[in-house]
Amino acid sequence: MSRLTKGLVQVYTGDGKGKTTAAWGQALRAAGRGLRVCFIMLMKGDADLGEVRAAAGLGSRIAVRQFGAAREELAARSSGKWWQVEFTADDRRMAQAGLDCARDAIASGDYDLVVVDEANVAMSEGLLDVEEVLGVLRARPGHVEVILTGRNAPAQITAAADLVTEMRLVKHPFERGIPARRGIEY
Repeated sequence: MSRLTKGLVQVYTGDGKGKTTAAWGQALRAAGRGLRVCFIMLMKGDADLGEVRAAAGLGSRIAVRQFGAAREELAARSSGKWWQVEFTADDRRMAQAGLDCARDAIASGDYDLVVVDEANVAMSEGLLDVEEVLGVLRARPGHVEVILTGRNAPAQITAAADLVTEMRLVKHPFERGIPARRGIEY
């Protein structure tokens, strides 16, 4: 099995589209090079996502774990943007279960790349403790790369990361009333 000689921490944040998409691209690249990937999705529950369907076809190279209410449920509880929702104690419990899964995946050493999708939103909304996430990052084996996605990355997380990319919204079809499209946004 391939191993990275040095795992880093990457953060994809900002108000623009493409954070999760970039993480999936990195996961696909890693799997294509023989690296083992665990992709943990917070706040996306059992959503029927195209990327999850595609990953299922890759066998054991990309393990996907989904936690939280489905995006559709979150959107129904919000002003139309799933990340702008009144989060509940149940949402906090599910986010914590996702972080526990990430901690186990990272510590196991079985994976070369662990993605924690929407971790930044979970931290910025108080669903996850920033110090606890930092502890998970500090304790990771040296070969494990970690990617944290989501808008509003806490300053402590960006300071601890090796790479930070901010997606900036310039223009989005949502502004013209075009809803999310299957195969493009999900």
